[in-house]
Amino acid sequence: MRVKTVVFDLDGTLADTSGDLIAAANACFQDMGVGDMLDPARDAGTALRGGRAMLRLGMGRLGRVEDEATIDAYYPKLLAAYAQDIDSRTVMYPGAMDAVAVLKSAGYRTAICTNKPEGLAHELLTRLGVRDAFDAMLGADSLAVRKPDPEHLRETVRRAGGNPAVSVLIGDTDTDRKTARNAGVPCVLVTFGPAGGDMAALEPQALLHDYADLPALISELLGEPVT
Repeated sequence: MRVKTVVFDLDGTLADTSGDLIAAANACFQDMGVGDMLDPARDAGTALRGGRAMLRLGMGRLGRVEDEATIDAYYPKLLAAYAQDIDSRTVMYPGAMDAVAVLKSAGYRTAICTNKPEGLAHELLTRLGVRDAFDAMLGADSLAVRKPDPEHLRETVRRAGGNPAVSVLIGDTDTDRKTARNAGVPCVLVTFGPAGGDMAALEPQALLHDYADLPALISELLGEPVT
């Protein structure tokens, strides 16, 4: 069975979640009594690399770059703050769900493979009203491994009812590029996220500038028309 599957990363690929992530990190710095250490515009790229990356950046600005103990202590607090206010500033990228609908109507399976904790990813997608559009969704803690381990991607595809050998990963980071390479599948990297200008250097099989172009790219990469 060679059911073809398109797998999406979440943060920075399907949705710009940076505003809510930075607000959660700043809540931690406020708790430390130092005020907001991260800027929503300047630090959006760091936000999409995860909670620890944001805490590490802020601690570095405080001259405490080696203070891993504080980062470890505040990481659960950051997750708790994020869970309380997960969708106030988050927006889906234009055309993302339209492209998903076109792919599904053409017979493709669609899924999400994210390094966001599964519970938070499920909650966010549910609040945004798009969870049911995807046949499977695996987070950072769904398995014993996570991206860039290829099994994270492969198991996501299997749970969507697809064949990992005929899948493609849509992402926005070097982690996504490495995951696809490790799994031996094509990778499409989006250019409209905070790190978009750096994507070409990662040499993916394709760059995506607009979700309206995704069905045609998938047709080229997986060799089946998308109409």
